[in-house]
Amino acid sequence: MLTDIDIEMLCTAIAQMSRHEIKDQLLHFEYPLPLDFTEEYLEGLDLERLRHILLAALITAKQKPITSNISYFSE
Repeated sequence: MLTDIDIEMLCTAIAQMSRHEIKDQLLHFEYPLPLDFTEEYLEGLDLERLRHILLAALITAKQKPITSNISYFSE
């Protein structure tokens, strides 16, 4: 389970990501099951919405993300 500190660090890391990095994470998110977003749909969302979706997906998955930019999960 994620602690409050884990979530705070994850929020900070996501806040520092570019729009491109967030979209890439969402388009290639595969655990525990893949997200089904198209590039066109994600392009239409504002940056804060993209961040919110990525944060929710990572918290729900309780897994490490694809890139090493965010390595704040407690196993």
